[in-house]
Amino acid sequence: MTTSDETMSRRAMLLGSVAALAATATAGAGLAQVQPEGSFRIDTHHHIFPPKYLDEVRERIIAQAQGLPTETMIGWTPQRSLDEMERSRVDQAIVSVAAPGIFFGDVEQGRRLARACVDYGAEMIQKYPGRFGMFAPIPLPDVEGSLKAIAYALDVLKLDGIGILTSYGSRWPGDPAFASVFDELNRRKATVFVHPLAPDCCSNLQEGVSSALIEFPTDTTRCITSLLFSGTLTRCPDINFIFAQGGGTLPFLAGRLNAAMFFTPGLPEKLPKGMLYELKRLNYDVVSMANPISVAALLQLVPSQQLFFGSDFPYLSGKVVADGLQKISLLSPADLTQIERENALRLLKRA
Repeated sequence: MTTSDETMSRRAMLLGSVAALAATATAGAGLAQVQPEGSFRIDTHHHIFPPKYLDEVRERIIAQAQGLPTETMIGWTPQRSLDEMERSRVDQAIVSVAAPGIFFGDVEQGRRLARACVDYGAEMIQKYPGRFGMFAPIPLPDVEGSLKAIAYALDVLKLDGIGILTSYGSRWPGDPAFASVFDELNRRKATVFVHPLAPDCCSNLQEGVSSALIEFPTDTTRCITSLLFSGTLTRCPDINFIFAQGGGTLPFLAGRLNAAMFFTPGLPEKLPKGMLYELKRLNYDVVSMANPISVAALLQLVPSQQLFFGSDFPYLSGKVVADGLQKISLLSPADLTQIERENALRLLKRA
């Protein structure tokens, strides 16, 4: 008889094989790089599904998956994360809550889910010393609840940073109503991990095409644009942003956005050091970017010291990302060390 864990393992292997084929199809011709022995990577894009969160959001998570085996999400356990880390030679994973997030219009529910998720993450950190950190979710657009969640996560639990989404219904992080949240994060010099999802306007636009393929990277660019055009990035220079999946379509559109400086009233005053200056000081992870075309675009925007390794587990595998990076001739062994470990050690002040 086949157990549910065996079924999950086989499906995970199938998903990993498909992703590996995709990465190989676009990989560069460079020779594979030499890696250190043992587990050494730090995964800054690794998702968890705490039981209390699943109890309330299960159907939304399944709908968000759009075709992935439901066991991928609802069958998650800390042990499955540890097993993935072993396969992908990951020393530490900084966990976060994936789309669809924790806020669905009910203020009390959002606050309750935020607390449940961070408490669960803190328990994981304590139970498995040195293996996990966490970017704490906050219940935006609930500003008051978000400020309380930030204080609890960073002051009481001493977590690594805050996790936000690229949009909230039909509002983006640069919305003036959210200004006090970003001012507080700036005051704390917090690290903020930004994960994509599809906004209300743009879910399931094309039948059979997952929103994760086009709308997720597009919304990441919308998010960054909102932070630029609102002046939030200029006003909050001490937030250490990490934008997932290479900033979405941003590397391709950076020049087009920069042109807005010449025809958008008031924008030069909001960006006194320039559009490209702000884009070039942000950090980006390499999930879905581990191919020569995407990495070449990213490296035109920022150096390897601003790129971070991520797996997007349980949706993808860190081994697929690592294998893709290894085949990119643009990346030297020193670049790989920066991306896979050193940048996270520096930003997150790991020992």
